[in-house]
Amino acid sequence: MTTAKRDTYTPETLLTVAVRVFNERGYDGTSMEHLSKAAGISKSSIYHHVAGKEELLRRAVSRALDGLFGILDEPGAVRGRAIERVEYVTRRTVEVLMAELPYVTLLLRVRGNTKAERWALERRREFDQRVADLMKAAAADGDLRTDVDIRMATRLLFGMINSLVEWYRPQAAEGHGGVDGEQLAETVVRLAFDGLRTTH
Repeated sequence: MTTAKRDTYTPETLLTVAVRVFNERGYDGTSMEHLSKAAGISKSSIYHHVAGKEELLRRAVSRALDGLFGILDEPGAVRGRAIERVEYVTRRTVEVLMAELPYVTLLLRVRGNTKAERWALERRREFDQRVADLMKAAAADGDLRTDVDIRMATRLLFGMINSLVEWYRPQAAEGHGGVDGEQLAETVVRLAFDGLRTTH
């Protein structure tokens, strides 16, 4: 029976299980034993797909980071005034977070205890810096208030976006009086930039 299961298990389905367990137990609190039980396959079957727990973590956070960095290459992020680009990136960051919720949740919880975690933190800082640079450009264009510290505003903006992983649940949004994704992204942009934009 185990052999049949191993044959049908893919690296993608294994990753889905691993991310769920990492988010429930914490990465440090998860053993290969926990992963094999959750997946319903033997530890040796897991090793058939990956070198170990850290490879699963790296694959998971890579998925979240690829989604975030992909935004920065989209036309809306590279064309137009800096203020329009930063609003676009903000909206799309919320959308990626919602689409890749378990993966982004894991990314936001890494603490830097392993090589993969340190790499993920470095990449996150790089993404944050790229957005901060856009915010600075918008301020230099005269589109953002100058009485607000841009670094602090960037941190507060990410704090608001990142808090979504703590309370946003997609299933709650569907027909149960929850927020739909588009509305949520638009609300984040409006809350942040109605307060930050200069009034011409």
